[in-house]
Amino acid sequence: MAKDNAAQRFMRATGRLRAVFGPANRSDLDHEMTAENRSLLARQEVETQQWETVKRPDGSTYVVPRNPKDQSLR
Repeated sequence: MAKDNAAQRFMRATGRLRAVFGPANRSDLDHEMTAENRSLLARQEVETQQWETVKRPDGSTYVVPRNPKDQSLR
């Protein structure tokens, strides 16, 4: 038997709880990315580079556009 990863061990350990609260997805976590998923990931990475996180003195954070003059983000 191959060595299980943490998610698989967790799923096996919580089997009784899942019997009460419902099943969880047990799909394979070690699959290859499809071309569609790669393009989606690349698109999302480009979108996240358009924003930056600003931290206030009280510790809270908010997101603002990196270039405030760029109106394409709105």
